[in-house]
Amino acid sequence: MNRFEKIVLGITGGSHLSVHALMLALPSLIPILRQEFSTGLDTLGLVVTFSAFMFGIGAIPAGWAESRLGGKTLLLLYLFGSGIAAVIVALSNSFILLIFGLGLLGFSCSIYHPAGLTLISQRVQAITKGMAVHGIFGTTGSALGPIMATTLAFLISWRASYAVLGVFNIILALATIVVIPKRDHSGIGKIEQQENRVEKTNRPALILFYMTNMLMGFAYYGFTTFMPTHFAENTSNFLPFISGTMKAGIFPSLVFLAGIIGQVIGGRLGTRYKRTKLLPLIIAINIPFLLLMGYTTDIFLVLCSLGLGMAYFSNQPISNTLIAEFTHSDNRGLGYGINFFLSFGIGSLAAGVGGFIAENMGIAYVFTAMGFLLIPGLFTSYMIIKKS
Repeated sequence: MNRFEKIVLGITGGSHLSVHALMLALPSLIPILRQEFSTGLDTLGLVVTFSAFMFGIGAIPAGWAESRLGGKTLLLLYLFGSGIAAVIVALSNSFILLIFGLGLLGFSCSIYHPAGLTLISQRVQAITKGMAVHGIFGTTGSALGPIMATTLAFLISWRASYAVLGVFNIILALATIVVIPKRDHSGIGKIEQQENRVEKTNRPALILFYMTNMLMGFAYYGFTTFMPTHFAENTSNFLPFISGTMKAGIFPSLVFLAGIIGQVIGGRLGTRYKRTKLLPLIIAINIPFLLLMGYTTDIFLVLCSLGLGMAYFSNQPISNTLIAEFTHSDNRGLGYGINFFLSFGIGSLAAGVGGFIAENMGIAYVFTAMGFLLIPGLFTSYMIIKKS
């Protein structure tokens, strides 16, 4: 891996870390926000849906703009925009301003994935390995978000985590200005672009992939939104000396750290075996772990969740590489944008639906529902093999 590729992975990796830390701070703060604003899980689930929908919907125009503005410009828009939005959330003095700040944060964060993933797919020769490294940064951010949010909430205030991440992104934006050359004025990376170039979009396979990943997005928002509260309420006999508030940050962080192992496994498998055949196997492994999370408590719940973390996140380097294989290189940014709108935008509806299920039936039923929801994904992912 040459110096330029390491720079690309370093900047995109840091940005990916902050994206997921920012977006996953909120679910771990639900128990605190529930008390501070005297609201129910159904309302807070809708707040998560709103922020996450904005996270998804902005990915399409960002994907379209990537080929016109370039990855560096979009990275700067994400870093500065999300930094300002995070500060607004930290300073919010009402529930309405909090919702506005979270919506702006979601929209700003939506700019990142089409830019970052397209940069890697076009500028890094070992694309699946690059996606795995990039995914590890993101999963590390997912792990840091919950534990940082709850720890700072315990020591200072829940607002402190947004302030810290906002300042981090502004600093990273300044670093991006210095170390990433403009695409149009640099010959660096052109060889990699040609080696990873695809001249035709495989529409049937891409549509089936989008359907599959949208279902995975539903499952993602279902379990990540309510996993912290599920841990807080159903692990009272496991490590009883730790408060429920801290468990809502510690245990989800462990799940995302387990996801790093999944990223490594997925990256290695994706370089050795046919990625289209791996996808249905990964979905099949996710289903029993989701179902078990709905029927277990204490240490068994924690163990099942760790298995889910490894299973779910092994999908990311494989899926991100498949998009690169199925889309024309000139439209790859848009391809990533559509994918993230479907998985993060439409998938975010699971947070609202999950809130209704949690409030009326019990939080454990959210995980059962997400497990059954993935069953159609077995069929759509299998059909991808036929079309590719």
